[in-house]
Amino acid sequence: MTTQGSIYKAEIRTLIPHSGTMCLLDEVTQWDDRSISCVTNTHHDPANPLRRDGRLSALHAFEYGAQAAAVHGGLRARSVSAIAPPGYLAALRDAHLHAARLDDITSPLQIYANRLFGDGANTIYECRVSADNVLLANARITIIQRI
Repeated sequence: MTTQGSIYKAEIRTLIPHSGTMCLLDEVTQWDDRSISCVTNTHHDPANPLRRDGRLSALHAFEYGAQAAAVHGGLRARSVSAIAPPGYLAALRDAHLHAARLDDITSPLQIYANRLFGDGANTIYECRVSADNVLLANARITIIQRI
């Protein structure tokens, strides 16, 4: 099940609880049952809520990856006429940063999340954030259902 056409921010906001400027993803470019690819330019936005002292740490790449995983869960649920249960980021494993900041990256960020295990809100994803095919951050994230 690979999608046709892009999914943009207005629709992304219907799939995740993040609202306003906290919705960090601009577009889903591709997704299927196992993975999702997204792009964004929100790392350039001075109003990005994750910025501190005008800078956006590369540490926040993991939030971009977690949002891609959340959108993926929402799309998978919607594909079977359901709503994804609320979840939260419970663990970050094998996290690697290959840059110090995101705000000084001139190209759009490419965010990729691959579902390794699980279903619904209890899942483990492998996430990568890159720009111009240069890896900026990667990790495994665990999402569990909010009770």
